[in-house]
Amino acid sequence: MGLLTSCVFGAYFLATSQLMYAVMAFSLSGSLVAFLIYNFSPAKIFMGDTGSLLIGLLNSVFVIKFIAVASDPTFGFVLDSAPALGFAILIVPLFDTLRVVSLRIVSRRSPFSPDRNHIHHFLLEFGLSHSMISIVCVITNILFISLAYLLRSYGTTMIILALTTASVLLVSIIYYSRPKFKAISFERQKQKEPILKSHKILTLAGEPLEQD
Repeated sequence: MGLLTSCVFGAYFLATSQLMYAVMAFSLSGSLVAFLIYNFSPAKIFMGDTGSLLIGLLNSVFVIKFIAVASDPTFGFVLDSAPALGFAILIVPLFDTLRVVSLRIVSRRSPFSPDRNHIHHFLLEFGLSHSMISIVCVITNILFISLAYLLRSYGTTMIILALTTASVLLVSIIYYSRPKFKAISFERQKQKEPILKSHKILTLAGEPLEQD
């Protein structure tokens, strides 16, 4: 998703003569293309928190600058409902993050605790590969951007409301239509698996873990 968003922002900044931001966006795109060559399934390398957080930070800067430029008529490329368009560009990762964090807080868990409630986990239960899930997410993001662009004359509030409603409906359909037996078997497996704990800071190879 970072590749798509950085390309969109880079193209807009280039069209509005924001060369510094265009270079930053296209540099990020080039880095992600090089990364995807080795990350595509079967992956040889994986991105850690440092990489994903940096991509999120840069896209946050890009969307703020995009809204400022698209709302200013002096740049010659004004877009109506610019905040809603920025929201649409980031909607797939943004909505998924807000949804998962909200569910964890409602369940009285840490918002940073791991689980299998992300959208790509639901799609994995349908038997889709990681490559197919990436393609589905990119196509969905493009459709949301196109929808926001076509509805830009209706105002920011109405577009964000429409995009949020469509996202909730789409995730609900995916969640309730996923294969039930996989979800049940996963929960049972979590209950049956013993929790292994070690009181040592570093466990050497060949040393058995202590089981409580």
